[in-house]
Amino acid sequence: MNYEILKQEIADGVAVVTVSRPQALNALNTRFFQEMDSLVAEYRDRADIKAVVITGEGKAFVAGADIAEMVDKTPEEGSRFSRLGQATFRSLERLDKPVIAAVNGFALGGGLELALGCDFRVASSKAKFGQPEVNLGLIPGYAATQRLPRLIGPGNALFLLLTGEMIGADEALRMGLVQKVVEPEALLQTAVDLAKLVASKGPKAVKLVKRAVREGVLGDFESGCALESELFGSLFGNEGAEGMKAFLEKRKPDWSRS
Repeated sequence: MNYEILKQEIADGVAVVTVSRPQALNALNTRFFQEMDSLVAEYRDRADIKAVVITGEGKAFVAGADIAEMVDKTPEEGSRFSRLGQATFRSLERLDKPVIAAVNGFALGGGLELALGCDFRVASSKAKFGQPEVNLGLIPGYAATQRLPRLIGPGNALFLLLTGEMIGADEALRMGLVQKVVEPEALLQTAVDLAKLVASKGPKAVKLVKRAVREGVLGDFESGCALESELFGSLFGNEGAEGMKAFLEKRKPDWSRS
């Protein structure tokens, strides 16, 4: 696919994806979702890519969905646009490689929902977060009503969803919405370094951690524990064996052996 909105740079096993519609504060439109779907499918099959970092160009990470595209939609068209975004972010969430959001500026509405579809979030100290849809007489359409409560609890989620207020990076860190806050000039390198760190771990273990957590939060505790035990056992005799032998032999594991 010819990418018009998403720029990518791949080095040392890490793909840095930049949302590039700076003239529209990187607002999400149909073309964005098509390109992200294509990129996720491509990365799923690329063994040279171990981790992904997503950021935005200019002063915004993503400042929301493209209102100019949405304003004249019928109810049925609005629902389809919602399902399109939900499917894209669910596909991103299910990518069996770690995905880190490097939030450089405004992450509002659909932009925050994009960040929520990533595995964790690193923020610039100048980043701003919010779900302002109620200000437009709307609600989120890309699963913020589902992901936010699971991530930061219903109270914090409802505060953001019902007030439409923006919060800064430090408040987002306090809520658990982001995991790390750094100065703007250090943001991208910090995210890339974290991506490399995760990519250096057992690739099968990383994949299965994502699966256990993503599936576990959607079900009951006992089912989650049963899945964890199954996945835990599946690593014995292959990657887990190499990792444990390397530990006992005081050497770095060679994951290619598993």
